[in-house]
Amino acid sequence: MLNKHSILESYYRDIIPVLPDTVSCAIEKLSEDEISDIEEIRLRANKPVMIYLKNEDYFLGKKGCLEKIPTEGIYINAMDINKSLQVMCDFSLYSIEEELKQCFLTIKGGHRVGIVGRAVIEKENIKTIKDISGLNIRIAKEVIGCGTKLVKELYSDGVKHTLIASPPNCGKTTLLRDIVRNLSTGILESGIYGYKVGVVDERSEIAGCYLGIPQRDVGLRTDVLDACPKAQGIMLMLRSMSPEIIAVDEIGSNDDAGAILNAIYSGVKVIATVHGKDIDEILKKPGVKCLIENNAFERIVFLSRKNGPGTIEEIINI
Repeated sequence: MLNKHSILESYYRDIIPVLPDTVSCAIEKLSEDEISDIEEIRLRANKPVMIYLKNEDYFLGKKGCLEKIPTEGIYINAMDINKSLQVMCDFSLYSIEEELKQCFLTIKGGHRVGIVGRAVIEKENIKTIKDISGLNIRIAKEVIGCGTKLVKELYSDGVKHTLIASPPNCGKTTLLRDIVRNLSTGILESGIYGYKVGVVDERSEIAGCYLGIPQRDVGLRTDVLDACPKAQGIMLMLRSMSPEIIAVDEIGSNDDAGAILNAIYSGVKVIATVHGKDIDEILKKPGVKCLIENNAFERIVFLSRKNGPGTIEEIINI
């Protein structure tokens, strides 16, 4: 379950210090329930600050209110955004050069910040982002225990190759993280004694690493390869860390499929996620189609937001 106290603690420790003063002062005037429900804070140059919570977005008012029309909205400029980014990277933009190429960085606490601005292209690749005009601060939240029931149901007689599918913002990564935590630490009363888990966390969303150290609880026997492309990371894990399980987020390419099949043929169990609301949609991804045609997965779990993020709609046994 969500720990309201830990969410608030993380907010005041990790989020408030990186925000423009006008924004942090207004957020501190919100109720504790409102603060703990915030999922995103969007800062856009010369536009009002927006807050996303409970499936709706609001404008943040100067007096600490949430508005549907920005009558008292807080407007920020490019200088405010640049100052926030400087604080996020400890005043060393050079240190986040690689993250800028990917248009995101992970800050202390495991919170992810999306970045937009002017892309500088070199040899058809993004070299960096300049003239930064927007930040999207996505609040990292752990839902400890959200995957425990599913782990007991699916894996009490051994881990199965599993694909978790859903549209965006339906709790795939949150569920995957808790599955990893359970399988890594173990659930002794269910006969799950703990596995060596290798997490390939290309976009730093599963473990939320900051300076290489997971900020989220991913279990006692988990090794994390952060910010590494999935296909390369899977092969590196196989060669160096002898995992029993490999977990990856948001697969889809043929390269992903090739690496996953290599892991499976090496005797390693794979648990992965993919965007898609149903079987027809996920089969449109060439890598996923290849994996399913090769009988790579034994279980496919579909999620929705019907009863909140992480609602299990269907489990297909293959």
